[in-house]
Amino acid sequence: MPDEKDLMIDDLRKQIDQLNDLIKKLNETIKDLREQLNKNSGNSSKPPSTDGFKKPANKNRSLRKKSGKKPGGQKGHDGSYLTVLAEPDHTKDHLHSDCTNCPHYEKCRAAAKVKETRYVIDAVVDVDITAHNLLSVPCCPKCGCEKTGSFPNSVKNHIQYGENLEALVVTLNTVGAVSVNRTHEILGGVFNIPISTGTINNMVSRCAKKVEPAYNEIGEKVKESPIDHADESGTSINGVTEWVHDLSNDSFTYLALHKKRGFEAIEDIGLLTDYKGILVHDCWSPYWRLDGVVHQLCCAHLLRELNGVAENHPEQKWAPQFRELLIKMKRSKERAIGQGKEAFRESTLKKYSEHYDKIIKLAYEENPVPEKIPGKRGKQKRGKVLSLIDRLSKHKGEVCLFVNNFAVPFDNNQAERDIRNVKIKTKVSGFFKTEEGAKNYLKIMSFVSTARKLGRSAYEAIRLAVVGEPGVVLG
Repeated sequence: MPDEKDLMIDDLRKQIDQLNDLIKKLNETIKDLREQLNKNSGNSSKPPSTDGFKKPANKNRSLRKKSGKKPGGQKGHDGSYLTVLAEPDHTKDHLHSDCTNCPHYEKCRAAAKVKETRYVIDAVVDVDITAHNLLSVPCCPKCGCEKTGSFPNSVKNHIQYGENLEALVVTLNTVGAVSVNRTHEILGGVFNIPISTGTINNMVSRCAKKVEPAYNEIGEKVKESPIDHADESGTSINGVTEWVHDLSNDSFTYLALHKKRGFEAIEDIGLLTDYKGILVHDCWSPYWRLDGVVHQLCCAHLLRELNGVAENHPEQKWAPQFRELLIKMKRSKERAIGQGKEAFRESTLKKYSEHYDKIIKLAYEENPVPEKIPGKRGKQKRGKVLSLIDRLSKHKGEVCLFVNNFAVPFDNNQAERDIRNVKIKTKVSGFFKTEEGAKNYLKIMSFVSTARKLGRSAYEAIRLAVVGEPGVVLG
């Protein structure tokens, strides 16, 4: 029978084991909190706007190499510059100051020659009012009856705003991300025209209704595209978070609103449910549920995650190596395309594949899979680093598709650029007051983004929509 001393030793051992477990858990918590504090736009999926005034001092944020050239336009480039677009509306002559009040002024003025000309291009804000008179002929020479003309279809009210002004209002409120109240204030101050906030809302709603056929056509275009980019972002609708889903490519942009973020939203929007092309995304789990889709993971996201591993776990050797491999493959592909090549040789692809596998093997050696604790239910916690390694190992084909198919992009920047305007609008205006207002905004911005990609300016596209010709933009 154990004596009191043995019982005390056993009790102390149990306490030591419990304390060791607690220390281990606390160390893991401290490590997680440090990683959380060290997160920024360069080593995670956090947007740059969350960095605040202190930008991350990360030398690996950009994939671009220094060219050694001076900043600004280079010699021989076709730059854009200020030029005289038309004949001057006004001309002002300037003589020497000594000529002022000189008795020979008129004589010298007549003999003076232009030595140099400089131009000042300015904008003159003016209000143009057109009166439409409906004329009536009392007695037609042919039939003898009274004949009265008709107003143009666009002139419907006794007094109304013109198409140019309406297009400017819509452009400010949508593309310019200016709130309704600020739009009312700016236009009232510039033009001295009392445009009410209700009228501004009506103008935006009318424009959204007119672009709807083009918006639906854009949806069909991206649905038929061989390569698309997908992303999603939250926005506030009167204090409630809803989700903007983006499906776009280098020619078309389709933005749709849904209350949910997950697969239910993808099904309701409907564009991706029957999609059979290549989809570039950030590895969000609902995209893997799509049948018949070929996936390319955003390598820019992976680079940021690898930066996070390298910064928070300097003992990890595999992360910098994998980061360099991705960058090397990207640059090799760019050089090959620049040389007119359409694909890598099989030997090159094999070399990259073997290098990939070698780094993944090193990653698992540095991060062994934890053994399952006997009697403990559920999955064993693997941690963020091991989860990233598992993802890279499982989705090797989806990470490297961009080198196997030169038409496939390296990253998902296209979708991120196309959806960024939603964040800017939300940040500037605070939130959308109604769901209908948010949907109207997304229809117009889908139309405008597509117009830009097809070579038209935002204002020109919106003006075409206002006059009832949005289909001209899509050709």
